Amino acid sequence: MQINPRQVEAFRLVMLRGSVTIAAKELQISQPAVSRLLRDFEYRVGIPLFDRRGNQLVPTPEATLLHAEVERSFTGLRDIARYAQEIKKHRVGSLRVAALPAMAMGFIPHLVGKFIRDRELRNVYVHGMPSNLVLEAVASGQTEVGFAAAPYGRPGLKTEPLRARAVAVLPQGHRLAAKKVIGPHDIAGERVIELDDGSIFGTQTKAALAGVPRQVVVSTPLAGIACSLVISGAGLAIVDPFSANDFEERGIVVRPFRPAIDTRIMTITSSLAKLSQIAEEFIARVRDQAAELDRRYEKATAR
Repeated sequence: MQINPRQVEAFRLVMLRGSVTIAAKELQISQPAVSRLLRDFEYRVGIPLFDRRGNQLVPTPEATLLHAEVERSFTGLRDIARYAQEIKKHRVGSLRVAALPAMAMGFIPHLVGKFIRDRELRNVYVHGMPSNLVLEAVASGQTEVGFAAAPYGRPGLKTEPLRARAVAVLPQGHRLAAKKVIGPHDIAGERVIELDDGSIFGTQTKAALAGVPRQVVVSTPLAGIACSLVISGAGLAIVDPFSANDFEERGIVVRPFRPAIDTRIMTITSSLAKLSQIAEEFIARVRDQAAELDRRYEKATAR
């Protein structure tokens, strides 16, 4: 049995509207054409669907049963069409993100929370891990998007830098809080919480402060720990802007650090697989927010 979808559509409209004339108008065809579609449909299904009484078509009980099944099918088609539109609008799908701790403890979760608020994402995964594991998670397909402090270039991965320059974080009331910009010479003689040189950023920071006499009171691999120590008054630190932003409302002072230190934080994606539209939109949101954060700290130098 081969049923023409047009025949089914004509049958459904005649059942819904109770009129061949109205059905023909909605289908934008002639009334005789609708009648032919109905006759062909009856022939295909092999059961009488209408009693013809003059110019009227009276549905048979079999037609009523069949119409119920047709409506279920059309409801399914409408659901498919609606879902397709939701996909087109980037409102459904999945989002799997891994990020280094500096971004995973506040910045990324905050963005994810706002991003999914008006979407029906069925599989949302957010993980914080060291940069080297972020690379592995993306390379193995565990996550679609990663954010990590990573070297440029790795087979199978695409890396794009985020705009993220280091900032100095100070305790409230610190003598350097009056300065708009902090430089290496300002840190001479200060108590410093230092990020260890096991990371690219830690190595860069130490290089920027080379030759500057300072008292390193604590070393830590995590910028979040450094910021907590700054709040306690242990000293100052040079950290990424994402960690600084997370702690700014908790009682630290944030100032741009110059000459600029690029944190080398990258957006990591697979070069072997096409990104979903959801992932592309989320990455764009992260880039915009990172750039806005950089502009906000930069504006502080002009005040």
